[in-house]
Amino acid sequence: MPEVIFTGPAGRLEGRYQHKKRDDKHPSPIALVLHPHPQGGGTMNSRVTFELFNMFESRGFSTLRFNFRGVGRSQGVYDGGIGELSDAAAALDWMQSFNPNAPTCWIAGHSFGAWISMQLLMRRPEIAGFISVSPPSNMYDFSFLAPCPSSGLIVTGRNDAVVPEADVDRLAERLKTQKGIVVEYQKVEGANHFYSNHTPQLIDMCAAYLDKRLAADAEKPRDA
Repeated sequence: MPEVIFTGPAGRLEGRYQHKKRDDKHPSPIALVLHPHPQGGGTMNSRVTFELFNMFESRGFSTLRFNFRGVGRSQGVYDGGIGELSDAAAALDWMQSFNPNAPTCWIAGHSFGAWISMQLLMRRPEIAGFISVSPPSNMYDFSFLAPCPSSGLIVTGRNDAVVPEADVDRLAERLKTQKGIVVEYQKVEGANHFYSNHTPQLIDMCAAYLDKRLAADAEKPRDA
């Protein structure tokens, strides 16, 4: 998959981008995948991030994952989430410049990346679906999701010692009660925060959800 360098708010950002070329009448959808905490060793090559990228790419999405500022060859320094949200917005802008007619846009993130992805979701109405893996609802405020603008999937591990299951339960329950959207919530039995030895089960859950959503979208009238 091609290495890419694009301009972010704090300098260059390093990424991996897979473009799916279709004909002009059927442009590819796009997906952005965000990695875990930069100060905890998270990079665009973290296992869950890498596998989510492959999941979208294998389903015909033009897909981007990238290193937040200060990670790998990305310039800048960690900014507590504020700058990283700006990085994610710049990444989506960059991808949209190559896919101006994309029929749909998805975002996914793991841990810290899930928190950033949900903030970007609130700011970008073109994002139609999300996959939020182990959102750190015990560490960060998710009250900005009021209401959550798009349907999506939340997944957590039953043995997560970093983000307790009960905290994600409360977040998911609050989002599930909002009118007009459907937020599904699933759990991976035996999985820790990093899905060690459980990544295939996680990706299977995410893929099944994505396939269901894509099939439902395909059945909608074109003018819906």
